[in-house]
Amino acid sequence: MRVGVLFSRIRPEEKLIMEALDRRGVDYEMIDVRQVVYNLNHFDEWSNYSVVLERCVSHSQAATSLDILGYWGIPCVNQAHVAEICGDKRKTTQALIANGIPSPDVRIAFTVESALQAIQEMGYPVVLKPIVGSWGRLLAKVNNQDSAEAVLNHKSSLGSLQHSIFYIQEYVEKGGQDIRTFVVGDETICGITRSSEHWITNTARGGRAANFTITEEIDHLSRMASLAVGGGVLAVDIIETASKGYVVNEVNYTMEFRNSIKPTGVDIPGKIVDFVIRVGEGMPVKTAVS
Repeated sequence: MRVGVLFSRIRPEEKLIMEALDRRGVDYEMIDVRQVVYNLNHFDEWSNYSVVLERCVSHSQAATSLDILGYWGIPCVNQAHVAEICGDKRKTTQALIANGIPSPDVRIAFTVESALQAIQEMGYPVVLKPIVGSWGRLLAKVNNQDSAEAVLNHKSSLGSLQHSIFYIQEYVEKGGQDIRTFVVGDETICGITRSSEHWITNTARGGRAANFTITEEIDHLSRMASLAVGGGVLAVDIIETASKGYVVNEVNYTMEFRNSIKPTGVDIPGKIVDFVIRVGEGMPVKTAVS
C-alpha cells in the first residue's frame, strides 16, 4: 500500500502525521499541491496511490483536488463531497438542518438592504461570517445598526464571491467557552473545551484548550454531525446554549489538532493514519451512527 499526503504547507500537523506514518512503516509520499499539474486525460501516475490524505490549507485547492481524484476513483480522506459541504458554511448549515441536528439560526442575503432587514428581524447582536473561511478570521459580531451598515457596506465593496453572500448567524452566548470534538470514522476519539476572554474561542486566535470528557450526548451529536456531512476525519464545533441545549456551530474537514493532543492524551495523528490505512486497504469503514 502507498499513501499520498497532499499538502500546501508543512505545518506541525503534517509533521505529526508523517511521524505516525513512519511509526507504522507505511510507504508514503508528501505531495506539494502547489507543484501538482492534473492531466485530466491521463491519471496513471495517481493510480499508484492506494489512498490520498488531503491536508491542504486552501479550500479551493483541496476541493478541486479531491474532486479530480475522486472522479478517477482514487480513495481519498476526506472525500470531495465532504470538503464541498464543510468548506461552505451555508452548505454545512443546510446539511445539519436536513438531518435534524440543532444549530444556530442563520439567514442568507445578497444585498446590504436585505441583510439589514434580516438582522433587524433576528435582533442584535448577530455574527457575520464569510461562507468560506477558517481560524476564526473575518468574523464580525454586530451589536447595532450602525456597525451592521459599516461591516456590510465594507464587505460588499470588496467585490468577491466570499463577501457578496451575507451569512448571518444568531449570536449564541457561550460564556467564553465552546467544545470541539474529533470524529474519525464512526468514533468520537476525544474532545476539548476552547476558552477565551474574547467571543472568538478558536485556538488559532489564542483560545485555551483543555480536555473535555466525551459524554453520551456529545458523542451522539458529534457522530450525527459527521454523518450529516459525509463522514471521515472531522472536527465538530459545539456550543452549549441556555435555550436549545447543545448546538453544532461548524464542521471542519482539514482540522488542526496540535493543541489538542496534550490536553486529551489521545494520539490524534495516529488515529487519523489508522483510518487512512483502513481506507487504503479497502476495508469497510463505518461512518454511520449506531
